[in-house]
Order: sequence, then structure tokens, then C-alpha cells
Amino acid sequence: MAAASFQVDQNAQGRQKVLLHGQWSLRAQENDFAGLKKSLQPFFSDPFAQWDLTQVEQLDTAGAAVLWSGWQGKIDDKITLTEQQTAIFDTLGEIDSQPQPQAPRHDLLSLIAKWGTLSMFVSSHVSDFIRLLGLLVLELGYLLRRPQDFPWREFSANIYKSGITALPVTALLGFMIGVAMSYLMATQLRAFGADIFIVNILGLAIIRELGPILMAVLVAGRSGSAMTAQIGVMRVTEEIDALATMGISRILRVVLPKVLGLTFIAPMLVIWTSLWALFGGALSANMELGLGFRFFFDYLATVVQPVNLTLSLIKGLMFGFIVALVACHFGLRIKPNTESLSRSTTSSVVTAITCVILIDAGFAILTSGIGV
Repeated sequence: MAAASFQVDQNAQGRQKVLLHGQWSLRAQENDFAGLKKSLQPFFSDPFAQWDLTQVEQLDTAGAAVLWSGWQGKIDDKITLTEQQTAIFDTLGEIDSQPQPQAPRHDLLSLIAKWGTLSMFVSSHVSDFIRLLGLLVLELGYLLRRPQDFPWREFSANIYKSGITALPVTALLGFMIGVAMSYLMATQLRAFGADIFIVNILGLAIIRELGPILMAVLVAGRSGSAMTAQIGVMRVTEEIDALATMGISRILRVVLPKVLGLTFIAPMLVIWTSLWALFGGALSANMELGLGFRFFFDYLATVVQPVNLTLSLIKGLMFGFIVALVACHFGLRIKPNTESLSRSTTSSVVTAITCVILIDAGFAILTSGIGV
């Protein structure tokens, strides 16, 4: 099987004639069509050059496309082809003559339609979220009348899965964040001789802001996604429908324990994360600035007002409630297919973290004059 090649002769008028030989196809693996096209470029640019393809053993669309682009999509009487080769080039011509898809028009009506679709999508989420919140309130009212129906087993299970199993990762992340913050601030404070103020900065930042935020982000990515996936799997396997068939409230048995469990354990996770972050900060301050551990924590109690701890616990309650509620909301909206399961789980984490940051920003503005 000969590779693609060519030779150049001159006809009686002294004009160049390009004779092609061999296999001009992908079957000849040694063919280098890019190199052939570059070698033939001087002849492509010669309007008087003649071409003879009758000695080509085999021609496919790959080899024909090299010649077609060099001839700029035109076949004239200076090109000699066989019938089979002519059919191949006719096919390439038909492909080039097909109209190219036009880009979508961005007119006023399409813009209004897109905004309408987005508005309907957002409004459906908001209405479902409010409906879920209302159903939770109704179930709490029911439990006030019949406390013996409270799902203690599911409640304790969610406390364990959302809180106890999260202790190692929250401690590790809190400790590393505390070390990093203390190290960076120690470098700056040492330059101004204000070493002692590292206690003020770390104490206020970690207890009031970083502790709740770190806890919420970790819980949203860890426990929130697990809640959404669990409810989604129950939707896919029709367990939610089975509960309704048996007359069991899905809100009471599935949603309420998750929301109450995470709301209950979140403030404790905030304290746990903040303690490890403060310990990491104290360790770094001891190594970088020479501040003792006892002095660090004694001075911390005098410069950070107790109201900051109260605000931190309130944030923990709010964040735990929001993360769990958003997770359950997206879980109940999952359709019985795996694509919807993965998409809703991702949306749950992103939405929960976004809501937490927005709420924290608003809370910080409203309480800017308290405990500072």
C-alpha cells in the first residue's frame, strides 16, 4: 500500500502539471496530510497549474478535503478526475453548500421569554419553600398536642450524623484556620509593636464571625448534601410515596427530624469549631510572638464581651436551620432519575452556602454596634 505522493511535470505549453500517486486516504497510516498540503501550496496558488488524479490508487474524503481546500472549493477543466473521484468532490461541494446554522437572535421577545422562564423558576422554588415551612409549623403544632408522637429515634440519629461525626473535620479546619490567621496577623502586628492586640482580633473574628461561618459551610457541604441525597434516593425508590400510601407524614418522619436535629446541634458545633480555631491561633501566637497560653485565654475573656458568644450561638441556630431546610427543600423537589439527584444535590449546597453568607452579612449590619 503506497503512501500519498505527487510529482510535478511540464506540459507542452511549459505549464506545471501535478500528478498524484498512491493512497490518498486514512488507510495509509504513514500519510501526513498537513505536510502534503504545505508541499502543494505553491501549486495551489498557481492558477495555470494542471492536476491529474487518475493514477491515485484510493481517495477518501480526508484526502479529498486537503485538495478541495487548496482548490478553494472549485473544480475546473484543469483538474482530471475519475468518475468515483468526481462523486467524492461533489459530496464535499454539497456539504459546503448547506446553510450554516444561524446564531439565535437576541430580540426583545426572546429576552422577555428568558426573564419569564427565570421568574417562573424562582417563584416555584419560593412557593415550595414557603409551603415546606408552613408544613413544618403545622407538624410542630401537631406535636405540641401529641408529644408522644415525636420522632425521637430519627431526631437523635440526625444529631449523631450531622453533629458527632462532624467533630473531627470541624476541629481540624478550625485549628488550621486559627493557625493561618494568627500567623499572618502576627507578622503585621509585630511591625507596629502591637503584639498583644492579636488576642482582640482573633477573639472577635473567630467567636463572632469565623466560627459560625466555618461551621455552616462545612455542614452545608457535608450534612446538607447528605440530607438532599438521602431524600432524593427515597424519591427515586418511591419510599416517599410509600409513606404517603401508609398514611405516614413525610414531613414528620423525614423532614422535621433533620431540621430540628441540625438546628439543635449547630450551636454546639459553633463552640467546638471556635475553640479549636482559638487554640490554633494561641499556638501560633505563642510561637511567633511569645504569648503564653494562659495569658492569651485570660486576656481573651477581658477583651471579648460575652454578648459576642451569644450572637455566635444565635447565628449557629439560624445557619443550622437554614442549611437543613434548604437541603430538605431540594431533596423533595428531586425527580425520580439520577440526573435530577446529582443536580439538586449540587444546587442544595450552593444555595445553602449563599443563604448563609447573605444572612451573616445582614446580621453583621444589624448588630454592628453590639459587643464591639
